[in-house]
Amino acid sequence: MSLTAGLRSLMPHKKNLMTPHTRLLHGTVTLLMLLFAQVNCGAFAADAPYPSRPIRLILPVAAGGGGNVFAQILTPKLQDVLGQPWVIDNRGGAGGNIAMEITAHAAPDGYTVFQAANTYLTVNPHVYKLSFSVEKDLQPVVLLATAPLIMVAHPSVRADNLKEFIALAKQHPGTLNFASSGVGGPLHLAGELFKLRAGINMVHIAYKGGGPAAAAVLSGEAQILFASSATSIPQIKAGKLKAIANATGKRSALMPELPTIAESGFPGFDGSFWYAYLVPARTPAAIVKRLYDESAKALQLPDVQQALARQGLESSVGTPQELAARIGTESATMAKLVKEAGIRGE
Repeated sequence: MSLTAGLRSLMPHKKNLMTPHTRLLHGTVTLLMLLFAQVNCGAFAADAPYPSRPIRLILPVAAGGGGNVFAQILTPKLQDVLGQPWVIDNRGGAGGNIAMEITAHAAPDGYTVFQAANTYLTVNPHVYKLSFSVEKDLQPVVLLATAPLIMVAHPSVRADNLKEFIALAKQHPGTLNFASSGVGGPLHLAGELFKLRAGINMVHIAYKGGGPAAAAVLSGEAQILFASSATSIPQIKAGKLKAIANATGKRSALMPELPTIAESGFPGFDGSFWYAYLVPARTPAAIVKRLYDESAKALQLPDVQQALARQGLESSVGTPQELAARIGTESATMAKLVKEAGIRGE
């Protein structure tokens, strides 16, 4: 006999037998049956294969930006292997905090995934007052790719390498401007980090996006930009921008002849930014592992590698544990940088 049938056998069968005692028994049995039904339904839901419905990928940027391009490279592969659509949900604004907050407060069931760039995770907690904790409310899943940055200058700048540029900046403090895509973004942080390490004074000018920032340097309105290799290398080859140094920890395969800032006298300097997936905290470990495994496999596919290279990106797969460690290390570094550079939210 099933538990439900057993509970029903305890219930009185005729209304005229409903004494106060049997009414109490009837109510107790009914409550037990409802609880059993809820538990049973929960068990069936937990046993359902993952994923069994579309997955929402939250992007902290408006449609059309670099984050969207990356998502469009990877998500079709994940859709194929997981058998469910990945729906891109653009939630720009508030420096990425809106998207992170939605993720932090979402159900921990694997159906909400946040595609983050590192600055949202490592800078924003030190710049903004957040309603959530990156460490406690977001679960790292996988480090996906890195985006090398190149320090470029307008051709009018009288320096052909990093040593000459630093000398020029020290001779004329406060006269050189460096453009960025916005306060607290990767391009801004790379510039501020370089200023502090090199001991020079450049003026930061924030633009509304990487495109306007690049246009400002191309026109000579600003002199310096830490730009993605994908967008800067064609302009360098056309003679419209001058390459000063690679701002990433290692030389770029797209421009291997360009020395890095690290090897030019500033060991450990790395101004690159990276993409990663995170989910709400308390998402089941099995789901986190599935997302990690399938993402790692997709990033090794030849056509994905080629598409990433065209965007100046390099696959850089990291486990949840490695990603968590990287977030912690960079967050500590950025806390000091934010304080020393006096960076404030817009």
